[in-house]
Amino acid sequence: MKQETGNGISNAIPPGLFELFQTSVTGILLLDNGSADAAFEWMAGFGVDAEFKGNEDKEMFCKLEEFLSCSKNIFGHFTYELKNCIEALTSQHSTGIEFPAAYFFTPVLFAKKTATALFVDSADRYLLDKFYGGLPPLEVKNDFSQVIALQERTTKASYISNVNTLLAHIHRGDIYEINYCIEFFAERVSIDPVAVFKKLNALCEAPFSVLYKHNDQWLICASPERFLKKTGAKLISQPIKGTRPRGKNDLEDQQLKEDLLSDPKERSENVMIVDLVRNDLSRSAKKGSVKVEELFGIHTFKNVHQMISTISAELNATIHPVQAIKNAFPMGSMTGAPKIRAMQLTEDSENRKRGLYSGAVGYFTPEMDFDFNVVIRSIQYNASTGYLSLMVGSAITAKSDPEKEYAECLVKAKTLFQALGIEIG
Repeated sequence: MKQETGNGISNAIPPGLFELFQTSVTGILLLDNGSADAAFEWMAGFGVDAEFKGNEDKEMFCKLEEFLSCSKNIFGHFTYELKNCIEALTSQHSTGIEFPAAYFFTPVLFAKKTATALFVDSADRYLLDKFYGGLPPLEVKNDFSQVIALQERTTKASYISNVNTLLAHIHRGDIYEINYCIEFFAERVSIDPVAVFKKLNALCEAPFSVLYKHNDQWLICASPERFLKKTGAKLISQPIKGTRPRGKNDLEDQQLKEDLLSDPKERSENVMIVDLVRNDLSRSAKKGSVKVEELFGIHTFKNVHQMISTISAELNATIHPVQAIKNAFPMGSMTGAPKIRAMQLTEDSENRKRGLYSGAVGYFTPEMDFDFNVVIRSIQYNASTGYLSLMVGSAITAKSDPEKEYAECLVKAKTLFQALGIEIG
């Protein structure tokens, strides 16, 4: 069992970095919170030197390959809806946030802090001065409410009914597993995304935390899950299946971890997704190179215990790195198995477009290495409309109890509510 430890927001972050989110149309901060295998403590980019905006069309990934040929540091995201340009799928629902289907940008200011050094590069003196805290922040005002009245788009009764319908599909053999998600939302509210991110990060200290702004759309993310990483020719994916809350003391913590490790239902859903990820990686891998490096690893974070498995492969020299992402997207932990049928049933059972939730945020290096998270444990916010959204979900298998699955959703949502100043029973 692996113990994860975090260190919160690094004291080494320059004082003006968070202010840049107010003065820049586009900005991003990736924070590792002391993760053992991270290549940096934090990485950030602000301002747009060049950008790529992708739609749900069949050529999107090929067009992205062309954009990445500039060999620069590039940040961006993939939304879940890109499934529609990979497979013959559609999305009929709406979303109140409206991130582009895919968006990537080369920043005007790029900064990275490792354990030994701080690197800062900028062609814009204003951004550079702001980064080091030389200028005051701008004030953003609106007439939205300061009170966040979260609503459930799916009632508990509807949730249980939908899970029972999905269980019927599983018992018929249509699918083996499906990730079913629900949304909590608020309208015309005003939040300070930076302050919410700082509070959420203090609560979770997750290894794939992100604060991301594109125009008026914000992502406040405390993800513990890696979608896909490339270093040289090595690909790594680390799906999460299995969750327990933290205990009140060391003894209860240990009991919860042992319960998670030995739970047949959790092990079953984890191994099914491991098999799916192995298949996804094999489409891009050198023959015989796919292997499971860790199965049923129990990782402890500040707010939850997670069951995480690690699958690796060697990238086939004939496969472009972007195609390796396409071949594995969307990540199996957020779909189910078989993947296409699970996504079809997801569209039927859910009542909200996922958008950036269940997508991925990350970066490409000039050498075409990359690292992308799974966008979970996150809050999305549209500052122009005041729409706020948080989604949570769980894996439904033949052994699922609808009541327990709903309780797991609330466990995952708890820290998101707390970061917004909302307490739930």
